[in-house]
Amino acid sequence: MRSTWRTLDRDTLSGIAAVLLAVGLIGVSYGATAVTSGFPLWVPIVLGIVVLAGGAEFLFIGIMAAGGSPIAAVLAGLLVNARHLPYGLSVPDVVGTGWRRRIGVHVMNDESVALALAQPDVARRRAAYWVSGLGVLIAWPGGAAIGALIGTVVPDTGAIGLDAVFPAVLLSLIMPALRARGTLRAALIGAITAVASAPFLPAGMPVLVALSGLFFAISRKGDSEAEPGETQAA
Repeated sequence: MRSTWRTLDRDTLSGIAAVLLAVGLIGVSYGATAVTSGFPLWVPIVLGIVVLAGGAEFLFIGIMAAGGSPIAAVLAGLLVNARHLPYGLSVPDVVGTGWRRRIGVHVMNDESVALALAQPDVARRRAAYWVSGLGVLIAWPGGAAIGALIGTVVPDTGAIGLDAVFPAVLLSLIMPALRARGTLRAALIGAITAVASAPFLPAGMPVLVALSGLFFAISRKGDSEAEPGETQAA
C-alpha cells in the first residue's frame, strides 16, 4: 500500500481527496433523501455498501418513494448501472486478477474510472483506481449514514447546493480528456442526446442515451483505421 501512495503525486492525491469529499457530501444528500422519503435508516447504508452506485441508488429510492414496485426499481437501477460495461472495457489493466479482481470490479464507479483514465501510465492508473475506488467504498456509505442520521434536520439538501458538487467534480476530471477532438465530439453527441431525451425519459435513463456518443467514437475509429488499407489497395 505504501508503494501505491508513493506512485501518486501530491496533486493527484489532492484531487482524489476532493473527489472523496464530494462523494461524502452527496452521500449525505442521499442518506437524508432516503430517510425523509420514509425508508429505515439502515437502507441507504446497506445499499451504499452493496450496490456502491449513486445514480442507481438515487433512482431506486425515487421510484420506491413515488409508489413504484420493487421490481421496477431494481430493473431501473440495473439499467442505469449498464454504464459500467464500457467502464470495464476502458480499464482492464488496472482491475487486477483473482480475488483482487472481484474487489476491483465492486469498487468500479464513475470516480475511480475517471481518475484512472486521467493518469499517464499503467502504474499510476492502477494506483489512482484503487485508492479512489476503496475511498469511495468508505466515503459513500459513510456519508449516507451521516445523512440518514441528520435527514430530519436537512430535509432538502438540493436547496443548499449539495446536489451540484458531484457533477462539478466529475466535469473537472474529464476536462483534460476533452482536448482530443474525437473524445470531444463523442462527448458532445452524448450530451446533446441526453439533454434532448431528458424531458421524455425517466430519471437516470438519459445517461444511457448519452452512450450513443461511444458508438460514434468507435465508428469513427474504425473508419480511420480502414482508410490506410483502402489507400494501399487503390
